[in-house]
Amino acid sequence: MTDLLTVDENTFDEVVLRSEKPVLVDFWAQWCPPCHQIAPVLAQIGAERNDQLTVVKVNADENPTVAANYRVMALPTLALFHRGELIWSVVGARPKAKLLKELDDALLTAV
Repeated sequence: MTDLLTVDENTFDEVVLRSEKPVLVDFWAQWCPPCHQIAPVLAQIGAERNDQLTVVKVNADENPTVAANYRVMALPTLALFHRGELIWSVVGARPKAKLLKELDDALLTAV
């Protein structure tokens, strides 16, 4: 299992907003137990869906401007971007099957 790419305030625009592929952003923090709980699931999704989706993580404590720009109020927050636009977001950890269903639904509406 691979580690997810970490994005910060300096690389967010290039990696997330200018990406050709949809990007799932995991806003997380070191102190957040559900963030650690969902991390392996996101790494699996990133590896399995690498051809259609990029999965990255943003430490909300270390990058408060990015978190504030997207109104991240609780962690973990997962945000899906497509062509520079936020198209879907959800707060909290969830099982892989449920997360994949929600992601697939969001991606279908984005195409």
